[in-house]
Amino acid sequence: ARRVRSVCLNAAVAFIALLVLFPLLWMLSVSFMATGEAASFPPPLLPSTWTLEHYRDLFVTQGMGRYLWNSFALATMATGLALLFTVPAGYAFAKLRFRGRERTFQLLVAALVVPAQIGTLPLFLMLKGMGLVNTYAGALVPWLASIFGLFLVRQYSLSIPDEMLEAARIDGASEGQ
Repeated sequence: ARRVRSVCLNAAVAFIALLVLFPLLWMLSVSFMATGEAASFPPPLLPSTWTLEHYRDLFVTQGMGRYLWNSFALATMATGLALLFTVPAGYAFAKLRFRGRERTFQLLVAALVVPAQIGTLPLFLMLKGMGLVNTYAGALVPWLASIFGLFLVRQYSLSIPDEMLEAARIDGASEGQ
């Protein structure tokens, strides 16, 4: 009985997976069809003649290669810059003692409840005033530091025992002072 139930459950999951994947697989199949072939009735599941015409148009005429490169480069730079800013700040909020630390962190966390859409226009106006509209720098500046990233790094840094940091200091490590 248990085995039958397991087989039925797996069959149901496989059916749902196929149901969810079917539109994606058909989209991939249509991308290899000749222009207009997918518009016939009933629509074919597989192309009658396979062609790369649409991919050639996408990469040669439409410049998709450049778009992919821009996305990769900007995502990589945004991630690196965000780490460069949020890791030291999160560590400082977790382990360093300074006046106003808790109050400042509370204000930053409180800002998380403000919807991002509220800051869109002021952010655009700020970037426009800095002359960064339609530039790579303008795409990167908003991602330099995020409050959520700072929060995550702070929470992780709090899990590092102070004794471990003291042992590192005794061994000659510094905190960048």
